[in-house]
Amino acid sequence: MSEVLVVKLGGTTIEEQQGVLAEIALVARSRPVVVVHGGGRRLTDWLDRLGVPTRFEAGRRVTDDAAIEVASAVLGGVVNGELVAALLGHGANAVGLTGVDGGFLRGERVPGLGRVARVVAVNHDLLDALLVAGRVPVVAPLVRDETGVVCNVNADEAAAGLAADIGARQTVLLTDVPAVLDATRRPIRTLAADAARELIADGTIAGGMIPKVEAALEALGRSPVPDAEVVIADGRAPDALLRALGDRAFGTRVTAGTDPVSRVGVRTRPGRVA
Repeated sequence: MSEVLVVKLGGTTIEEQQGVLAEIALVARSRPVVVVHGGGRRLTDWLDRLGVPTRFEAGRRVTDDAAIEVASAVLGGVVNGELVAALLGHGANAVGLTGVDGGFLRGERVPGLGRVARVVAVNHDLLDALLVAGRVPVVAPLVRDETGVVCNVNADEAAAGLAADIGARQTVLLTDVPAVLDATRRPIRTLAADAARELIADGTIAGGMIPKVEAALEALGRSPVPDAEVVIADGRAPDALLRALGDRAFGTRVTAGTDPVSRVGVRTRPGRVA
């Protein structure tokens, strides 16, 4: 399972993601790939149309009973189906599912966010069966919590929880910003776990980047693979996935340990951003 690549897709349109989807299909010919997708923009659009309020806490969507119905339909139906269809068009043997299907993902409720959970376990038998069959699982971030209630999951955290449980060596979180930025708005190319926590604490990492970095820390903290890494990168850039996998000057690589913050060859001591 360490060679399984976990890729999280953001909530941009299918048209904007065609390049990345083609790259996923290409990579999947040589190694197993699991795709976890968001769909926050589409979900917000549907919630607005239906008059359901949208609220966020520290970059995470608060999901009530009305919102989870819309999330299940939009994420598990509309967005998931579009991505599977597009991947099939690129030659990938994609199959769509939510974390609820077959008990694929098991969740635990996150306090204070309503019907929101985090991933605590993966159904390895189901995942093995899909990967052995040459499938590319495309997973909508919905799970059953410990009481059996369907909950929404932040897609970055869903991907990280899945990656941690299976011991994936590489996880790529694609987003709509070039990298994690320092206090001067310059990209941080390598970010060790201890420095990341300090940058969250001092407010340098803020807003929607918080759950992405915290998801990376969760994946690294639970991973049994000592050299695991999580790459946060701009999914809109040309060759985004291939560059995230092989170009250390692209995106931000979050790693375990106490190495200094690195920005294009500039290093400082951990936690300090010059």
